[in-house]
Amino acid sequence: MTRRTVITGVGAIAPTGIGIDLVWKAAREGLCAIAPLTRYDPRGTPLALAGEIRGFEPLEHLEGRIVAQTDRFTHLALAASDMALRDAALSPAELPPYSFGVVTASCAGGVEFGQQEIQRLWSKGPRHVGPYQSIAWFYAASTGQISLRHGLKGPSGVLVTDEAGGLDAVAYARREIGRGATAMLAGGAEAPLSPFSMACQFGHGLLSAERDARRGYLPFTARAPGFVPAEGGAMIVLEEAGAALARDAEPQAEVLGHGTTFTGARRFGPSAEGLAAAARIALAEAGVGRHEVDVVFADALGVPEADAAEVAALRAVFGARLRSVPVTAPKSGTGRAYSGAAALDVALAVRGLRHGVIPPTPRVGTTDPALHDLNLVTGRARTVPVRTALLLSRGLAGNNSALVLGRSPSQGETS
Repeated sequence: MTRRTVITGVGAIAPTGIGIDLVWKAAREGLCAIAPLTRYDPRGTPLALAGEIRGFEPLEHLEGRIVAQTDRFTHLALAASDMALRDAALSPAELPPYSFGVVTASCAGGVEFGQQEIQRLWSKGPRHVGPYQSIAWFYAASTGQISLRHGLKGPSGVLVTDEAGGLDAVAYARREIGRGATAMLAGGAEAPLSPFSMACQFGHGLLSAERDARRGYLPFTARAPGFVPAEGGAMIVLEEAGAALARDAEPQAEVLGHGTTFTGARRFGPSAEGLAAAARIALAEAGVGRHEVDVVFADALGVPEADAAEVAALRAVFGARLRSVPVTAPKSGTGRAYSGAAALDVALAVRGLRHGVIPPTPRVGTTDPALHDLNLVTGRARTVPVRTALLLSRGLAGNNSALVLGRSPSQGETS
């Protein structure tokens, strides 16, 4: 692949803030937004905590018609896309419409909208089910609405690869730019906090049942009780490097490599080998040696068996150097937003590369990671040179994904 792909814009919405500046500030300071679930009454269920986005009013970002026709996960994706385009100082109208595409990842689709229509069906009858149910629940709803909103007619798609989708979407966009597209919007956003959606997950036994937010999500510790679900996500503007340079855009990072494997649903033991293989593939594609990785953004499921498997994967990749490689999991401050979680990691890694800062893993103590012999960044952010970041993500259904990002190339290097 000779056409290089740079990131020129980032939009993010998370429980810790609306907009990448607030999300980055919270991550850098190690803040945690996990709190009691309030979007519905969870009494009588094994779930009490969540990462909820406070203060997000869709009508402040979108037209009323769009808000009524779409689910909250699409509201988040549309708003984040607008933010990313502003951050990139790019108007889609500047480019030929067939050269600009969009890809989003989704794990849950429009579950809140769907539950609302099912309630109408059983309480009032089928004539009360709205016509927009046919499109609002669909995984591709966000891709379609973003495309319509900005007139994007280039390569488009939706990826349903569980949490790994947040990384896979960025890789998909890079591949399309390699094939000739000029620019792509890519990322993922989720809004899974509805009673029906969460009830569907009680069976896998991986959700944290903690009532105390301070102990709700503690990856890589002996006290890890599972993961806390969350809503949110990020959208990224990717451009062909030469095209970005031609319009005097400022590249914020470069997408260097990607790898993906599949090891089966909830088979955390084999996920160690699969995750290591994905990381090796991504590093090889990037042309980056393991000694050149400056930080790892971990998947960090918060389930002891899964965390141990991830550490085994890192040990297989880095060998004796593992103790010198900083590892971080900012999502312990937000909860896991499924496909949106890895997209948020991409957004934070881009900021980390720009500023030479590795955000900490909120609420994990300095002595906790000794269990796994990790160089886990805890307590305070580290200010160090960060040239290359390796991001890892696993889906509960068995997808393993790895993405390598590099520090923003200078103008001379992008050509």
